[in-house]
Amino acid sequence: MSKQPTIREISAGLGEQDAARVKRVLDGGIRIPAQPRVLNELRKLIARQELDVRPLARTINQDPGLTAMLFKVVGNAAYRKHQPFDSVEQILHAVGVEQTCNLIQAIALRNVGMASDKRVYEAFWARSQAVGELAMLIADERVAVCNLFPDQAYLAGIFHACGVPLLLQRFPSYCRELRLGTPGHWTNWQEEDRKFNTDHAVVGYLIARHWCLPDFICNAIRYQHSMLELGDHEARSMVAILQLAIELHARDQRVPNSDWDLAKPQVLPELGLSEDALPEFVDVVLERYGATAAV
Repeated sequence: MSKQPTIREISAGLGEQDAARVKRVLDGGIRIPAQPRVLNELRKLIARQELDVRPLARTINQDPGLTAMLFKVVGNAAYRKHQPFDSVEQILHAVGVEQTCNLIQAIALRNVGMASDKRVYEAFWARSQAVGELAMLIADERVAVCNLFPDQAYLAGIFHACGVPLLLQRFPSYCRELRLGTPGHWTNWQEEDRKFNTDHAVVGYLIARHWCLPDFICNAIRYQHSMLELGDHEARSMVAILQLAIELHARDQRVPNSDWDLAKPQVLPELGLSEDALPEFVDVVLERYGATAAV
């Protein structure tokens, strides 16, 4: 895990138009949420190339809420071959240190309090959690094709919409104009752009970079709605996983997903799926997802 970049360094990695959008958000007095102390301590231990997982486990166990959520996440069917887990040390050994830290980084986002509207924020978190868990399962099923792993997909799934709470803070009319209080309704990035001259993908990229997520995950967040702009970039497969996870969440909730028809022609070949194979694949993933939710 690398040194936390400054806002100037992050913005320098954006195009001129995106950098202007980020400036518009930050000029409103919004601060990018800081990472919890536990993550900073884990980074220091990993930087020392600590081979003993005990100090890592002690650091994680300092935050009971984070620890409890870690056990819930590794209860996902994507980790079925390692279950059951009896301790954080066992998770670190079985899942891997870097992989466990990816999961913790995703879990920690929930506790930073980015939105003042509790009801909308809880809906945001429930959706992000569901997309993250579905992304884990898709990655687990397609690992031979995509060479992406459940912890990476979960991290991308949790962070993919993390720009929304900051936009809620920055623009008082954001929730009303995008109808986020309507059950089953979710923000539309094109509508965000028209009304606020920015969108949650650009702001999410800023947060992901600030939290030192891997570059390909940051780029997947930025280009989650514009996969064609990535060309042959390594983030393409992660965008495909995110788009399919969002579609499966919409199907599970029985709500429309306006992006899917446009995304599907790029997503399916990237994941090595055909139109004919998709229904069976969807059934397998949703069945595994339902089994995890029932635990």
